[in-house]
Amino acid sequence: MILKGKNIIVTGSEGLLGKAIVADIQREGGIAICLDISHETAPESHHYKVDLTHQEETENTVHQLLKTYHQIDGLVNNAYPRTKDWGTKMEEVALPSFRQNVDWQLNSIFHLIQLISNHMTGLNQGAVVNIASIYGIVGNDFTLYNNTNLTSPVAYSAIKGGLINMNRYLASYFGKNNLRFNCVSPGGIQDQQPEEFIKNYNAKVPMKRMGTPEDIAPTVSFLLSEKAKYITGQNIAIDGGWTAI
Repeated sequence: MILKGKNIIVTGSEGLLGKAIVADIQREGGIAICLDISHETAPESHHYKVDLTHQEETENTVHQLLKTYHQIDGLVNNAYPRTKDWGTKMEEVALPSFRQNVDWQLNSIFHLIQLISNHMTGLNQGAVVNIASIYGIVGNDFTLYNNTNLTSPVAYSAIKGGLINMNRYLASYFGKNNLRFNCVSPGGIQDQQPEEFIKNYNAKVPMKRMGTPEDIAPTVSFLLSEKAKYITGQNIAIDGGWTAI
């Protein structure tokens, strides 16, 4: 069990990918400290309700966690806050909405990392995994959305691309403190998308299928563990070969 005894914060723990990450951390012997806006606080099961887009609430929650657990060994930034008009076509996106999504997603990640890294620096150890995306690496293939009512939000690519580059900055900045920062960039994860979208996706991806949360979670656990103690500043695409073509 590569995470035995480690305390790992997981944001967005109630989402499709978040649940798989939590389960894998637990399977590897770690304690998954689950932060999500959609569940109630239950310290006995390591669940804490928090709105990470709210500065004071985030700061109070981190203070509470440090008081409760004393040591935080890892952080997984998986939360995915977004506005109600998320998924609007590019030419129809209102500027305040674009700004709001960047603020909620990218800025809230920065704030949480800032808070946790202060603690980890004192320990001279720690690992952070940021969940990015293939669309932070390559451009979008909009043919995937043919004959569907879906599109890929413009803010999504901006946020994930920014996250990948911020991750490199953090790895360089905190390397002297033995803090490691890595990204995991999933490809498409199957989750009740329209049949036509799945068909289009599977036709292009080299492995001919969409991913599952269970394809992603073990790599997150590995990067949090001591087995990855000399890996930092990297972005690992788990995409069935999407970014190879």
